[in-house]
Amino acid sequence: MVLETGILLYPERLKSSYISPIFNTVNIVVDPIVLFLVLDHSLRRSHGQDRVIGTLLGIRSEDGSEIEIRNCFVVPHNENQDQLEVDMEYHKTMYELHRKTNPHEVVVGWFATLSQLNTFSALIQNFYSSSPDGTYPFPAVHLTVSFDFKIGLNCKTYISSAVGVTSERTADSCLFLPIPHEIRYYDLEKSGFDSILNAKNEENRQTSILSDMDNLEQSIEKILLILKKVKKYIENVMDGRIQVNSVIIRFLMDNMSVFPNIDSLDVERMFNNHLQDVLMLVCIANIIHMQLDISNRLIALV
Repeated sequence: MVLETGILLYPERLKSSYISPIFNTVNIVVDPIVLFLVLDHSLRRSHGQDRVIGTLLGIRSEDGSEIEIRNCFVVPHNENQDQLEVDMEYHKTMYELHRKTNPHEVVVGWFATLSQLNTFSALIQNFYSSSPDGTYPFPAVHLTVSFDFKIGLNCKTYISSAVGVTSERTADSCLFLPIPHEIRYYDLEKSGFDSILNAKNEENRQTSILSDMDNLEQSIEKILLILKKVKKYIENVMDGRIQVNSVIIRFLMDNMSVFPNIDSLDVERMFNNHLQDVLMLVCIANIIHMQLDISNRLIALV
């Protein structure tokens, strides 16, 4: 039950909670920043603590068919084999503070840093599915994030469905239903993640930020590598070495139709014109810098 101090205890039942029916059309989108935050919280957990739990924040479509998880924060808790204590007052305070800076983000569920589910998971799920501090009347999403050096990062998402012989038993029981999710990132975020990943090959785990020209060169090299793979695949299909895949062919045709048909000489001419404009701007910037430097020296002489 929920005590006056804001602590949730097992095995007392939570009242007036909402557990969603089976939602087959829910589309879950996870921002990669959330995974970084969850892993960071897991590394900072107290000694002897098996897992960390917390609140997931994000935006939800009007019909509830798509949920985008954008942020999260940890909720302090203690658990053993017989009892679970969760500081729900802390959850409410943090949520109110977060709403002041991000008014469009709401509670969409909760996370845990262990992939195993137990009866405590059902109790927490019921709380986050309830009203007014939960996701009611929409389903609460449960995100599990675990890391193993052999298999890497393991992420799963669940929603719940009511189970129980009687209506009283459904308040402290639920069936977790795994649903697919998508980790979606923007181009700017991908550039940052690529820079971080470059450090894994260094002994000191440090990396430097590339210049604009180096980034451009690296991007062109990646595009050329992809084009070589596509060309090799098409040659293998035409020679009969591999079986044609209509899905891949359709995907390539759709993407190729997006690009305008421009002659290579025109592309080279436009690139050279752009390069000349860039060089001109660099020269103008250097002239302005020299003029300011001369002006400062003349002022010092006067």
